[in-house]
Amino acid sequence: MLETQEQHHPTEGSEVIMMSDQMTANSSYSASALEIQASHEPTFRQGLLALAKSSWINMLVVFIPFGIASHFVWNSTVTFVLNFIAIIPLAKLLGFATEDIALRTGEVIGGLLNASFGNAVELIVSIIALSQNLVVVVQASMLGSILSNLLLVLGMCFWFGGYKYQEQSFNTIVAQTSASLLFIATISLLLPAAFYASVGKAETSDELKDDILNISRATSVILLIIYFAFLFFQLKTHKEMFLQSPSEAKRTSYQVRRTSTSNNLERMLYQQKKQQNHAEEEEEIPQMPFWLACISLLVVTALVAVCAEFLVSAIEDVVEQWHISETFVGLILLPIVGNAAEHVTAVTVAIKNKMDLALGVAVGSSMQIALLITPLMVIIGWGMNVEMSLLFNVFETAVMLISVVMVNYLMMDGKSNWLEGFMLIMLYIVLAICFFYYPDAAASELGK
Repeated sequence: MLETQEQHHPTEGSEVIMMSDQMTANSSYSASALEIQASHEPTFRQGLLALAKSSWINMLVVFIPFGIASHFVWNSTVTFVLNFIAIIPLAKLLGFATEDIALRTGEVIGGLLNASFGNAVELIVSIIALSQNLVVVVQASMLGSILSNLLLVLGMCFWFGGYKYQEQSFNTIVAQTSASLLFIATISLLLPAAFYASVGKAETSDELKDDILNISRATSVILLIIYFAFLFFQLKTHKEMFLQSPSEAKRTSYQVRRTSTSNNLERMLYQQKKQQNHAEEEEEIPQMPFWLACISLLVVTALVAVCAEFLVSAIEDVVEQWHISETFVGLILLPIVGNAAEHVTAVTVAIKNKMDLALGVAVGSSMQIALLITPLMVIIGWGMNVEMSLLFNVFETAVMLISVVMVNYLMMDGKSNWLEGFMLIMLYIVLAICFFYYPDAAASELGK
């Protein structure tokens, strides 16, 4: 017995040494392979093929010329349907180009870049609507975009990512900073409504309107300062904090229930295999030249803006035919179409367990709309002599507060699962039902 045990231990030790040598050799081989791959920049032809074959959804690009032509030839219903379908492959191509650029710039700048190009659609549509004095539509689309990104897009990220991984982790510092900025944006919408309700009939309607406009314009300037201060904080002074990697996510298939000490070697083999698989999944290389990815990003964004503009122009006639309120269109339908690009991108990277990039797209897009796009619309309206303000009525501000509090509570621990995403999506559906019955007469209170 003793001789057998004495012979057994050296065997375990030799296996451990061989295991260590094998792991070292494999890791060095993987590192050298990655260096070889990184040293070869993709050619123009390889980049075009990668862009065309990035998804089967790209077959729908044939609807893009028909959608653009339908605005000048066919009726509004056909224009709406064709442009709605055309935006789907454009959103996918935009996500592919952004992710390819993010491989070179990192998740922080990549998420910021995608959120910026995704919100370009809202910015263009809002400026056009402001030029036509459609203040209610602009306010509804701004609030609807925030709710869509916070509840629907983020909920889909948690939900689909949770089906592949039992629990996903993201940077807690980023989550807490995002929560604070979103709460500041919510306060900026609550204060004008509280001022309006408190003053009441103490002032005339013209005096009250002037006060609300002055408060909104001053608050918008402060919000812009806060946003650019956040950019300086994120990209300059505390860049390392945002680049910290969270702990590895747990796959749903990961079940190790070992009780015997003799299975230590099996655990080491499993950990080695898991690390190799994780490296294969996470260590991706760009598939397009950098200049081609940038040009693709600009061209696809321009096409999205054109199709979205034609879609918006067709929605008005469709609303009259289907008897849907303009508030419901601005708060629910337009944001879903406008956020299609970042929606596809955020869900795609969440499935790949890149939760920091997913949050940078979903939550970062909401912050950009609340802290950049909305106050910018107030300033632009000021220059156009349009009475664009931050005044939202009590129901809309309550919806905003509920959504931000819900998201802040779920992001507090820096972890996510599919149930949290399911709850966010269900909350969005409840709010959509409420806004479906919300009358247009209650959409704006300024000047009434």
